[in-house]
Amino acid sequence: MSYKLFLDDLRDVQMVYKNLTDDDFVIVRNFLDFKKAISEKGLPELISFDNDLGLDENDNIAEDGYACAKWLVYESGLDLSDLKFNVHSANPVASVQIQSLLDNYIKHLKG
Repeated sequence: MSYKLFLDDLRDVQMVYKNLTDDDFVIVRNFLDFKKAISEKGLPELISFDNDLGLDENDNIAEDGYACAKWLVYESGLDLSDLKFNVHSANPVASVQIQSLLDNYIKHLKG
């Protein structure tokens, strides 16, 4: 089953993509739901990453989009060589971290 994944704790899809709706994506709001969706459905055709994902259930800063990207690279065991992704985070430093990690890993896989 092909699907797109939207990771963001607050925004809806149309706040980021004017021509798409929430119906075009599986929406996840945190690290655990990100892992669960991919573990259950497989790698999506596109992942759209936010970084700052608010607070967890204990009011601590939640694991962020960069943690999700690191999980994909270092723990998921999935072949990411054809991964399509976009980083829509408003956090410029984190955006570069996510983009660089995934770009460099995919480049490494493609040799």
